[in-house]
Amino acid sequence: MRHLIHTSIETRTIARISGRIVPFLVLAFFVSFIDRVNVGFAALQMNQQFGFSATVFGWGVGAFFVSLCLFEVPANVLMAKIGARRWICRIMISWGLVSGATAFVVGVKSFLLMRFLLGLAEAGFFPGVILYLGTWFPRENRARVLSLFLMAMPLANFIGSPISGALLGLDGRLGLRGWQWLFVIEAVPAVIMGVLCLFVLPDNPAKARWLADDERAWLGERLAAERHGVAAVESESIWQVLRHPRVLGLAVVYAGSVGCNYALSYWQPQIIKAFGLTNFQTGLINAIPFGLATAAMILWARHSDRSGERFWHTALPLAVSAAGLIACMFLTTLAPTVIALTVALAGCYAVKAPMFALCAESLSERSAAAGIGQVCAIGNVAGFICPTLIGWIRDLTGNFRMGLLPMVVLALLGMFVTLTLKRNRPAPPGAQLQEAR
Repeated sequence: MRHLIHTSIETRTIARISGRIVPFLVLAFFVSFIDRVNVGFAALQMNQQFGFSATVFGWGVGAFFVSLCLFEVPANVLMAKIGARRWICRIMISWGLVSGATAFVVGVKSFLLMRFLLGLAEAGFFPGVILYLGTWFPRENRARVLSLFLMAMPLANFIGSPISGALLGLDGRLGLRGWQWLFVIEAVPAVIMGVLCLFVLPDNPAKARWLADDERAWLGERLAAERHGVAAVESESIWQVLRHPRVLGLAVVYAGSVGCNYALSYWQPQIIKAFGLTNFQTGLINAIPFGLATAAMILWARHSDRSGERFWHTALPLAVSAAGLIACMFLTTLAPTVIALTVALAGCYAVKAPMFALCAESLSERSAAAGIGQVCAIGNVAGFICPTLIGWIRDLTGNFRMGLLPMVVLALLGMFVTLTLKRNRPAPPGAQLQEAR
């Protein structure tokens, strides 16, 4: 009878939390990712208007990740001190304003500046939400919930691609170019949702008035037990966490995924349009790989949760991603290229939920903010390197094929590091050293 009561409380609590905060965070990240990558569609008009070479556009894409990498860790530490509700509100409003202002760039310098400011405004959002979700969901639910949040990334491209392609059709309305309308219109939801954060998101379960007392007590006890038994990176200072080998290893694994998903998010519209399609046709075709990648991410995360396994669920998708990218390098017709791009994206997105679940399970409560921030900051270096190299190689060779090679290398490196972490994983819960005093 006690087991049945316990199961009832667990089911009720997880369902209530999932229904209250997860949809809002998925929508927030959906809006965030559109504002990150819509420059890929804006480039179809903007590059011609300002005479941007592929190299210049690549540097503009990369400027976002420079500031993101510099400020990801301090922003995440600040969120842990200030509280998720107010901090996520600040992030969303500021990135919405900067994204909208990008519509008024006038050349290379202003373009690079606005991309840098967008990264600065958004720093801390992604690792902050990963940290935030870890304070609400027990281990056995974590990969599934993370996959629901992370699916906003491919979903933003799946839904946003035809929308962005259509917005370019507003070219000339009220004296604005289509790419300007794209930035202005797609920035508005971020500001609105930023304000809504103050009313929708509680800082932690203790402040969630919509949880019953027994639900709040059960969740607190479950999470406390997991924190006590975690095979953790436990350190007495932020600097020890930032340089811990396990944190650095997870950052390399994350880079293996980031290199592919961001490079293709920014450059795939131009890769597809090179086959002679219109902007709207490009938007429709570009959506296909991301739609299928969304399904792959959710199904793989559920399998990881059911099996309780994280390492192979992280390593195998990286191998799949590398295989898809290698195929893209040798294909010259549209349909096979789209299939190969789908395989590459399915792999790079499927890896994310098991990887971040593994990350959360490797960090103690006091190490989590800095550790997750560091994983995202270092991993996002690939978000700078890969899109920038694609632009440079495109100008050098006249095509995108060899530009995919750095992404292949990063994916295979991430797979190798994952398997190394598996071999050197800490002792089972209860056997590890206690936190340094």
